Amino acid sequence: MTGPVRPVARPPALQRWGRVTAGRSRLLVWAGLALAVLGLVLAAGTMDRLVLSRFESPGSESLRTRAVLEEEFGTGTPGVLLMVTAARGTVDDSAVAAEGRALEQELARQEGVAEAASYWSRGHSPAMRSADGRQALVIARMSGTVTEARARLADLSPAFTRDGARVSVRVGGGDEVFRQAAEQARKDFLRAELIVFPLVLLLLFAIYRRLSAAFLTLGMGLFSVVTTLALLRGVTYVTDVSTFAANLALVMGIGLGVDYSLFVISRFREELRAGRPVADAVEHTVARAGRTVAFSGLTVVLSLSALLLFPFPFLRSFAYAGIATVLTSVFAALVVLPAALARLGLRVARPSADGRSAGARSAGARSGGGWWHGTALRMMRRPLLYGIPALAVLLGLASPALGLTFGVPDDRVLPAGVSSRVVQQEIRDRFAAEEMDAIQVLRPGQAGGPANGAAIEATALDLSRIAGIHQVDALTGSYAQGRRIAEPGPSAARFSGERDTWYSVVATHRGLDRDIDRVLAGIRAVPGVQVGGYPAELSDFRDELTGRLPLVLGLILVTTFLVLFLMTGSVLLPAKAMLLNTLSMGVMAGVLVWIFQEGHLSGVLGFTPSGSIEPSIPILMFCIAFGLSMDYEVFMLARIKKEYDRTGDNLGAVATGLERGGPLITSAAVVLAASFATYASSGIVFLKMLGIGMVAVVLIDATLIRAVLVPVSMRLAGRANWWAPAPLRAFHARFGISESVSAVNPPGSARWRAQSGETRSAVPR
Repeated sequence: MTGPVRPVARPPALQRWGRVTAGRSRLLVWAGLALAVLGLVLAAGTMDRLVLSRFESPGSESLRTRAVLEEEFGTGTPGVLLMVTAARGTVDDSAVAAEGRALEQELARQEGVAEAASYWSRGHSPAMRSADGRQALVIARMSGTVTEARARLADLSPAFTRDGARVSVRVGGGDEVFRQAAEQARKDFLRAELIVFPLVLLLLFAIYRRLSAAFLTLGMGLFSVVTTLALLRGVTYVTDVSTFAANLALVMGIGLGVDYSLFVISRFREELRAGRPVADAVEHTVARAGRTVAFSGLTVVLSLSALLLFPFPFLRSFAYAGIATVLTSVFAALVVLPAALARLGLRVARPSADGRSAGARSAGARSGGGWWHGTALRMMRRPLLYGIPALAVLLGLASPALGLTFGVPDDRVLPAGVSSRVVQQEIRDRFAAEEMDAIQVLRPGQAGGPANGAAIEATALDLSRIAGIHQVDALTGSYAQGRRIAEPGPSAARFSGERDTWYSVVATHRGLDRDIDRVLAGIRAVPGVQVGGYPAELSDFRDELTGRLPLVLGLILVTTFLVLFLMTGSVLLPAKAMLLNTLSMGVMAGVLVWIFQEGHLSGVLGFTPSGSIEPSIPILMFCIAFGLSMDYEVFMLARIKKEYDRTGDNLGAVATGLERGGPLITSAAVVLAASFATYASSGIVFLKMLGIGMVAVVLIDATLIRAVLVPVSMRLAGRANWWAPAPLRAFHARFGISESVSAVNPPGSARWRAQSGETRSAVPR
């Protein structure tokens, strides 16, 4: 009798896919090219569909106030100003005043202008006149969406920039500032494209020593960029996507596309060196490296997905761009790239000393030394000697983050010579206050009429006594420091409503720049008022952003912990990885504070520090950097885990993992840092922060973290590195992933215990 025939186990899905890519390589290569061409066609129209957005929090008190003001009073926050400068005399001279009124009327007639006012029509408001009397303001509110408003400004701004015999006119205001910022960002995007591609190609050739491999890797990055932009075009039909998302798509598309391709090609070369035929090498590359690439992509996606928890289109746009970039990069690495490797074969292998391809050498060529291997053993031989100084350096770099101050963005995000910034600087220097940033205070239920005159005046007097307030305009007149300074004129009618009334509260420059939270708190302490206007909108945006931050950070930490546990089967390793990555995030925050908040190197880098940092950019950078750091962590732990499963030797696995993963991670880090570094010379402070901060965190992560603290922490933890409670071990056995096909000496086996004991004495001392 014969026993029952056992079914042959099916190979893993990725191994089967690797076989398909090798067998259908020509078809897949042509399909990849077709997708790239289609992506290029669709991406060509993406930039025209991207939009601009304001810093505002949906559902906030400030936006509710804005809605009431627009509906009941037909007014709102002005976004554009004309600075009128008298060539001779003052703005109160009759000829200059006539020019100013004519400018106001001309601006009010322009398409897209909802309302306009001026120093002359507002009863010669002191807030709208410079201290020397030579300059005055015309202000306007644009209708439509912010994108429509700023698109219209592209025509209005040059049309109203004038030099006449009596007056000169310059355009400023928040909408003009951020319109010019978006315009500069587009220019920086195009310039970055011209720099990053040849730079990355040169770096890749230095890494590979093969033009074919360098072009192939860069091609995967380009594939990711164009298909990401194509996907973003599709997203624009469903929701708004910020213009700045294209900048992220460029650097992340190149960075991740190159990262994953480096990993896959490196593994393919190893398989060739092991003596496998090209088709088998592709199959095993996809089977083993594919899992690591997929889980690496998952960690980045999870980090970036956390941005969707913020109710702000600006941050959500970066989530759309980042997630699309990861998906297209993983697709390129696991579909297009393996097929291309099957076609190129040995032409991708590193040339050997005798000129032959390295893949032609015999199988058994295994590494057992090298700088990374020796470095790992050196770190583990004296872990405290190397670990404590490295930790001290990182803590020192991170220490400026203790002084982090969140603020609001202004015209200083632009280069010094840009026209709207020049105008805003003149307002700071020559005007006592800034009418454009008036805080709009609504008093619901208090009708704006003579019957309530006494109550309206009492509220205006209370508001004018708040420290940091320059002037309060109301239905009953203008007030400052607890007294009336002007009787009501024709412009006071704007405060009259059948159900409600409102007040225009103009803060001093100091009140806006340094004490805005205290000023807003003082206003909110007045009974029965709602607060709106641009300063309040920025404050509500910042409060909502920082309020959701713990939830976002917690979600990122929990999800990445689960991903790393699924890969390692350990509880300690994911915890250490998150601790070390958090340390590298601290370094990034320290660099941002030291440079952009405190102003060190501002002269070299060409920007003006404002004394604070706008909070959305560091949060965005944290999500990107944490995901990329975990990306490197997955690469490194995958190699260590594979070797540990094979031998059960903790220290030897660390040394071998660093030896094989270290050069790859360093190469990927250099390429990624080079991609982000192209924005370090951007004229926009936001992009400059992104470039410099990401360069710092990527390089620190790939050097001190991976080369020193990872082997040191692995040595100090010993066998505890791989510990997990029995229920979690069972869960990992069922659902975990690894590059290893099987573990020869699984943890807990007799041979594992024996080898673990032997390795403790095998480490050089």
